Amino acid sequence: MLTSVKYILILIMILLLSSCDKRKESVIELKSPNTKISMHFSVNSNGEPWYMVHHKTETIIDTSFVGFQFKNNPAIKEDLEIISIVTDTVHTNWKPVWGQQKSIENKYNEAIITLKETSNLKRNFKIVFRIYDDGLGFRYQFPKQEHLDELVITREETQFKLTDDADAWWIPADYDSYEHIYSHTILSKIDAKENEGYDNTKKNRIPNIHAVNTPLTVKTKNSIYLCFSEANLTDYSDMTLAIKEDHVLQSELVPWSNGDKVRIKTPFVTPWRTIQIAENSKELLTNTLILNLNEPSEIKDISWIEPMKYSGIWWEMHLGKSSWANKNEGGWSGNSTSHGATTINAKKYIDFNAKHGIKGVLIEGWNTGWEYWGVKGATDFFDYVTPSPDFDIKEVVAYAKEKGVTIIGHHETSGDVITYEKRLDSAFAFYSTLGINTVKTGYANHLIDNKEFHHGQYMVNHYRKVVETAAKYQITLDVHEPIKPTGIRRTYPNMMTREGVRGMEFNAWGGGNSPEHTLIIPFTRGLAGPIDYTPGIFDIKFDEYRTDQYVRTTLAKQLALYIILYSPLQMVADLPENYEDNLRAFQFIKDVPVDWDKTIVVNGKIGEYLTIARKDKNSSSWFIGSITNQESRDLELSFEYLDHNKKYIAELYLDGDKAHYLNNPTAFKNKIIKVNHTTLLNVSLASGGGMAIHIKEVANY
Repeated sequence: MLTSVKYILILIMILLLSSCDKRKESVIELKSPNTKISMHFSVNSNGEPWYMVHHKTETIIDTSFVGFQFKNNPAIKEDLEIISIVTDTVHTNWKPVWGQQKSIENKYNEAIITLKETSNLKRNFKIVFRIYDDGLGFRYQFPKQEHLDELVITREETQFKLTDDADAWWIPADYDSYEHIYSHTILSKIDAKENEGYDNTKKNRIPNIHAVNTPLTVKTKNSIYLCFSEANLTDYSDMTLAIKEDHVLQSELVPWSNGDKVRIKTPFVTPWRTIQIAENSKELLTNTLILNLNEPSEIKDISWIEPMKYSGIWWEMHLGKSSWANKNEGGWSGNSTSHGATTINAKKYIDFNAKHGIKGVLIEGWNTGWEYWGVKGATDFFDYVTPSPDFDIKEVVAYAKEKGVTIIGHHETSGDVITYEKRLDSAFAFYSTLGINTVKTGYANHLIDNKEFHHGQYMVNHYRKVVETAAKYQITLDVHEPIKPTGIRRTYPNMMTREGVRGMEFNAWGGGNSPEHTLIIPFTRGLAGPIDYTPGIFDIKFDEYRTDQYVRTTLAKQLALYIILYSPLQMVADLPENYEDNLRAFQFIKDVPVDWDKTIVVNGKIGEYLTIARKDKNSSSWFIGSITNQESRDLELSFEYLDHNKKYIAELYLDGDKAHYLNNPTAFKNKIIKVNHTTLLNVSLASGGGMAIHIKEVANY
């Protein structure tokens, strides 16, 4: 039997095809499975395609036009007619290799609409809409045909027209970086020059100060939350959004150095343009739209893909205790002349991990070449296989294996992507031979030997090449200075986590992150995918190394971040000695998993407070994190999600009575209480503070 959606679409299609007036507007309607969200599509009297989106009775996306402009080829955006509609309804479930929940429902209604020019060229393309209960995605398909072969897109005309001057949480459309503090303004006030940290003297690659990087999250006047982004970004350029008149968000693709936006050959498909929709902000955090719009895993044997916590020789370099380079040749080697990645120092971290059950040790700066990083004109200085004289990589790997610890490799490119691609196979093969199957990559510079951007098609394809090559050698990845996540981790689950955010390191030397920063990124960048934020700093002030910087949280909030900011590779970022000095608080980090059976967002308000509960995939334990901004606050927590037939004890990790992120950040206390599904718990969060809870099932109290 045909669904009602299919029936409506087929009826409209018949009306369209039998109409003598090709300019007559006949509107196609597609509804979400629960019917709360609807999309309308048509072409106007000029043959221009448009769509609208409604939530219940409210228009949330007004008439928005789509189309393309090409180099040396006429634009395709008008004189179009609808020639066919194909519909489908899909309802499946799939299990991610790792993630925030064990199973994901993939339930949507689909319409594939074919458009054809009425002009002489008679070119055609398809728009595919998929509408879910939590949003929709659409993309363009161009078949191979006469007059559409090799193409250069100079402009993608996709629009998202909002109905009011909505609240927006945004960062500038920087073509090289997502590492900005988020601003909160209305759409019409978006201006990169007003964003904290904007400095034109540093050659910010922000050509349009009235444009934003995606994901972009907004709140309409009627309190509907929308997040605009993209899914399955493949062989295409990253999409930013320009703020135009009348609340229009206009797609602006990151260009090649000559101004081309995308270079393609037909047949091709674009990434999905996505709109995540929620009636309250906390619903956004469990939205699976972007993942569902990606293809199933290309990797059949997934036994080698392992989520884990890791420590490493990293934070000490940011503090200035040691440096990446073992000598200085005039480049940037940090604030210390002491090399961090020595055999002796690596063994110290391995011993710490073995003692406390932390699986991975990241070692940055182990290879030669770091001494030339920052030397003007220097290229080709990383070969990725030659250790520094004071580091014996084979000895370190063998020592780690003996202790039950795994080494995480590191590839910093310094933007020299051309050299890295030449050495990619040999670099991964080297790690594979040693038994190293996780690698952190980095691109901390403008690209060398070319003028391309980090977020353009050139680099999108490079990042994918690295993921595919890593998979060939059974290596998982943590990418810093990346292209943003767009759900490709479903197809390549070895793509574990990414930075792509202003992370913890900015607290060591970059002016610091505000208390509300980690209360904005879960609702913005976090909606795209996992974040390697590198939490867990216990020495909040680190006065021994720096007196002008500090972390703007309490100690308890650092614990809570392991729940709030999801990553399947989660760093235990501080120096080992700082954990040894506070084993009571460190116990939570030792216990907290990185792979989850279920995630529940208990409460939340963007930029103010957030509480998340997660159930361990491999036990009956629950873990809860709750954080606040600079405002202290009291919260009442319910445990209604606990099994009604079981008893639990909860270990609470709390801000101390006089804790404050500025003047008393390490004040801390913990206690154990009995809880069940009827318990109501009142907790107090200090200014810039937080709370973490580990709930364990018990047979008897």
